[in-house]
Amino acid sequence: MRELLIILGTPIDDVSMAEALDRIETFVEIGRKTGKGHQIATINADFVVKSLHDAELQRILQESDMATADGMPLVWSARLLGVPLKGRVTGADMVPALAERAAERGYSIYLLGAAPGVAEQTATILRERYPALRIAGIACPSAQAIANDDQEIIEACRAAKPDILFVALGNPKQEKWIHRHAEALGVPVMMGVGGTFDFIAGVTRRAPAWMQKSGLEWLYRLVQEPRRLWKRYATDLIGFGYFFIWQWWAMRRGWLASPLLPTSEV
Repeated sequence: MRELLIILGTPIDDVSMAEALDRIETFVEIGRKTGKGHQIATINADFVVKSLHDAELQRILQESDMATADGMPLVWSARLLGVPLKGRVTGADMVPALAERAAERGYSIYLLGAAPGVAEQTATILRERYPALRIAGIACPSAQAIANDDQEIIEACRAAKPDILFVALGNPKQEKWIHRHAEALGVPVMMGVGGTFDFIAGVTRRAPAWMQKSGLEWLYRLVQEPRRLWKRYATDLIGFGYFFIWQWWAMRRGWLASPLLPTSEV
């Protein structure tokens, strides 16, 4: 059963890491039996702000089979709305955890995206950590191939028959690509993972654990990549803050109903 919280039109599943992994395992088993694909999204403030101006992205997030709170602003926002989440469930933490679960259960994974060589290095590291892990395939398509919806990419993934597909193209490109090709891919679980391959491969250093827990991971990343991230973070701070305050105030005034959605089936 799903417990969903709506923050600015985006549904967030109230799950712990263990519950998220169990649910994905259920999705794999369902997909193996029925051929149904399941899309997983890990949501941060940037996702939410973009979805406010991108109807296609918002629809994809609303239709996702599971959407976890990747960023601390969402965890804090849930508390302010009076419906605290069980915790933060990030893509960067979930990918290694899923690789471990896949090795234990005999599931195979497919790595698609990131810069040349990064997915290969990620696969090597994951295999070293979990020797029983089955890598069904690795692909690093060009931006043009992704933009043109190159059928060779889709056919190669489909032929490999992975149980879990990790797509590292950055948001919202990865979410839109997965949603567009979900039926053709025929993969039980498909998940956009952003820069997770970079973290695992050591291309980008992740913030220390204490900064992650205190919600300062964004600051660590900003110091690492100021030119790329300053505008995004400024936009997120202003946009998310403004619209969230409106939602909070409207709820206090009784203009909006509870952000909790009725419980639904997985």
